[in-house]
Amino acid sequence: MEGRTPIIAGNWKMHKTRAETRNLIRELAAGLRINAPECEVIAAPPFISISDAVEETKNTKIRVSAQNMHWEDRGAFTGEISGPMLREAGCSHVIIGHSERRQYFGETDEMVNLKIKAAIKHELIPIFCLGETLAQREDGKTFVVIKDQLIRGIEGINSWDPTRLVIAYEPVWAIGTGRTATPDQAQEVHGFLRRELGSLAGIDFAAKVRILYGGSVKPDNTRSLMNRDDIDGCLVGGASLKSEDFLGIIKGAA
Repeated sequence: MEGRTPIIAGNWKMHKTRAETRNLIRELAAGLRINAPECEVIAAPPFISISDAVEETKNTKIRVSAQNMHWEDRGAFTGEISGPMLREAGCSHVIIGHSERRQYFGETDEMVNLKIKAAIKHELIPIFCLGETLAQREDGKTFVVIKDQLIRGIEGINSWDPTRLVIAYEPVWAIGTGRTATPDQAQEVHGFLRRELGSLAGIDFAAKVRILYGGSVKPDNTRSLMNRDDIDGCLVGGASLKSEDFLGIIKGAA
């Protein structure tokens, strides 16, 4: 991880009202004032709470991400949110291609690719998620699936700036299940992703881009994951909903 600032991002999913969002951000900010490790901290609340999160993160080191976006700037897409809307609201990042979006809402690699391009166009940093299911892992297809998702996701990107893209490896079988990939399993995939990125986008880009691990991350397993060479942070789900747990993970990343 030499030279790459760790990222700890919390995906709150469909949790937290506006008032609860403000309270949690305040608790996180207070905790970070006491103990501020050298890492980037990102919170991804529901759309309706983004403005509250942005307001509460002023004068803090916490940045705000959206959980999804549409690839078009505007149009008759009921229920969707565009890149310009997220920028105006104060987002710096956007999560794209999360397994729950793929599984429950039918997002394809092609849709993910369009969203990544749109995010970059509007100066949002995409947190590009990919990962295999349990069946795919047990069939020995992990690396085939990961490579295919990676190639399709970044196809056609013309500007390779490692500060403008974050990748998150999320083994689907570990999300919300309590099961976590071992540090060796996670490192194996992260190292594979970095080597593939070297072939696709150049060795310099691959050496600098941050690759996060996501999948039942908790305070007690963060440090062992972060000690691996190619793991640059965590995309946290349930454990990001309590300030004590999320701050524990942030501390473990230092």
